[in-house]
Amino acid sequence: MHQEVSRSPAAGRHKKGRHMNKRSRTLIAMGAAGLLALTGCAAEADSTVGDGNSDKKDIKIAVFNGWDEGVASSELWKAILDEKGYNAELKYADVAPVFSGLSTGDYDFTLDVWAPNTHASYIEEYQDGITDLGAWNDEAKLTIAVNEDAPIDSLSELAANADKFNNRIVGIEPGAGLTKAVNEEVIPGYGLEDMEFLTSSTAAMLTELTAATEAGENIVVTLWQPHWVYSALGIKNLEDPEGALGDAEGLHAYGKSDFATDFPQAAKWLGDYKMDLDQLGSLEKAMFVDYDGSDYEPIVAKWIEDNQEYVDSLTS
Repeated sequence: MHQEVSRSPAAGRHKKGRHMNKRSRTLIAMGAAGLLALTGCAAEADSTVGDGNSDKKDIKIAVFNGWDEGVASSELWKAILDEKGYNAELKYADVAPVFSGLSTGDYDFTLDVWAPNTHASYIEEYQDGITDLGAWNDEAKLTIAVNEDAPIDSLSELAANADKFNNRIVGIEPGAGLTKAVNEEVIPGYGLEDMEFLTSSTAAMLTELTAATEAGENIVVTLWQPHWVYSALGIKNLEDPEGALGDAEGLHAYGKSDFATDFPQAAKWLGDYKMDLDQLGSLEKAMFVDYDGSDYEPIVAKWIEDNQEYVDSLTS
């Protein structure tokens, strides 16, 4: 005899309930995956510039302490990149830490590498971790400068007149390429071993130079061109008949080794970037001569407004 087995409504609901829970879990998992995907897309979008630019949004610009042409150029590019949707940040450091930081990826790029001579040792040391993005100016040179009414015109005259300058050459940072050139080439090349070569910082050198010229005193300093101080003070370069300071050099942008991978668009802009001495001198004058402060953003913004066609061409 066939025996009918009854199923309680509860049992049916329980089985159906198990089925719904499994389906719900599947839907929830799918929803979570979708949410994660959307979140990932949003995070990816937030980390890039967007609007057709795949460059990473956050970009760190390393700036050499005391190198004002680099400060000016970096402030200009910070303003340009910020306007283009990047989050640009300036990081100030001495020369050696900048090269080290580029090689480790702590910094993305810098704008004031002097090549082929001044920063040659750093370029060689860190060559595997950095990349040359191109020269934006090829008129830079190292100099030894004096007050314009100094009694000499050439480095070949300095040793015999050292006492007129208190037997001192006022330098900049100890680790600078300029300091190395003076120690290794200028001093032995012109017999200046009996003069005291003082090194501390660019700011300290400029303070001494300003005080001496305003007081009508003789002074010898290590300098370079381009530099705003040439338009602010009465100074002149000593001739270098031995060529101890080398020929004119290029001002290069250098990036971390994978800069073009993370910032392909910015790499192209920087590779095409050019700025002559008149343009750079105009920007430096606005920032360091006509303005007495440290908030350069409004000064650079005004300079950009006055030079809009040129600035627009840098990213066209």
